Amino acid sequence: MEKCKARIDSIYNGSAVDGKGLRCVVFFTGCNMRCGFCHNPETWTEKGREVTLEEVVAKIKRYKSYIKNGGVTLSGGEPFLQAEFCKELIKSLHLENIGVIIETNGLINDSELINLSDGVRLDIKNQERPIDKRVIEFLDTCQKLNKSVTMTNVLVPTLNDTDEKLDELKKLKNTYSFIKEIKFLAFRKLCESKYERLNMPFPYQKYEEGSRADLDRAYAHINS
Repeated sequence: MEKCKARIDSIYNGSAVDGKGLRCVVFFTGCNMRCGFCHNPETWTEKGREVTLEEVVAKIKRYKSYIKNGGVTLSGGEPFLQAEFCKELIKSLHLENIGVIIETNGLINDSELINLSDGVRLDIKNQERPIDKRVIEFLDTCQKLNKSVTMTNVLVPTLNDTDEKLDELKKLKNTYSFIKEIKFLAFRKLCESKYERLNMPFPYQKYEEGSRADLDRAYAHINS
């Protein structure tokens, strides 16, 4: 039988921003969205490297004691594009008593993968358009499976920090009780050098970076 394989950009150990506790993050290549604020544009255009399931599990196991109060986060890119590998990876890590959550844009509604995960970090992309109806279908599946969700949202000044845009998120928060929190992330331009290296224009160059005050206002609005 052919080995279970995937294409990844990298595996990063020690993240404190991709879920609870210190985490090992697997960045998959390939994405079904190309957001103008993306910090990982290399996952759009570069194939990354091919890895086997055994290789990834062995590497993560080396960090097991380090991430004992956290776990593993599958990110990207979009991990749901390589769903079969992710399913086998989660099963293997669960045998090692390692928890796994998934970061996703919510456009691919794979109930088996959602159910296998220990939670979802759902990044809501409402910067330039209304929330995609496929995201609502994804949330409906999470509800049926009683799966906890943390919503994240990159706040870009003048694009999605208005009352109208924040109300979209507030409505989701009030509709789905399993959404345990919304985490706002201030728009940053730290990724500019990546776009330069890839010889790609940075679409959000014209926008100002977000501030602590922007985040405070957004939190106050959705919690009002």
